[in-house]
Amino acid sequence: MTAPKNQAPRKIGILPNLIFMSRWLQLPLYLGLILAQCVYVYHFWVELSDLIGAAMGNAASLDHILDAVAISGAPRPEKLNEQTIMLVVLALIDVVMISNLLIMVIVGGYETFVSRMNLEGHPDQPEWLSHVNASVLKVKLATAIIGISSIHLLKTFINANLYDVKTLLAQTGIHVTFLVSAMAIAYCDKLMAHPAPPSDSPDKPH
Repeated sequence: MTAPKNQAPRKIGILPNLIFMSRWLQLPLYLGLILAQCVYVYHFWVELSDLIGAAMGNAASLDHILDAVAISGAPRPEKLNEQTIMLVVLALIDVVMISNLLIMVIVGGYETFVSRMNLEGHPDQPEWLSHVNASVLKVKLATAIIGISSIHLLKTFINANLYDVKTLLAQTGIHVTFLVSAMAIAYCDKLMAHPAPPSDSPDKPH
């Protein structure tokens, strides 16, 4: 039996209401992540402007780019070549993917743990936000971390001759660990969403 639509909402006690209102303590955390997002945007444009400046022959920008891609203990690049540009672009992609991860945490976390944003029908509403919950958020965050780890691993493999075998194996092992962890999280989420039917059903004939 369902309650009437015009029924007054049930009154919450003082202590439960205080505990429930404590979710707003997370708001400064999400605001802090927004500030971190601003830092990433600034860093992205600094790196991009230096890359453009280096391509146009600016000596200061070229020095900054070469210092950024230089590997400790290895000879410093002397000019802007295809490999150097690729490393800088991968670094920019890395910033973008981390920024996407921040958006997932800020928007999804606020929607899940703090308050509804009432974005239903908004043309810019993210597709995943309509069915977001803690499990979906964990899977998406794990997938984003795998993407970020892939960028870092690719940057290492481009200069594989400058790293020792232990470093290459360690980074590969970490990436595989992220991948296995994401698969485990997705599998557990699938089991929780679609639990297996009991084997001894009362309707099953003996």
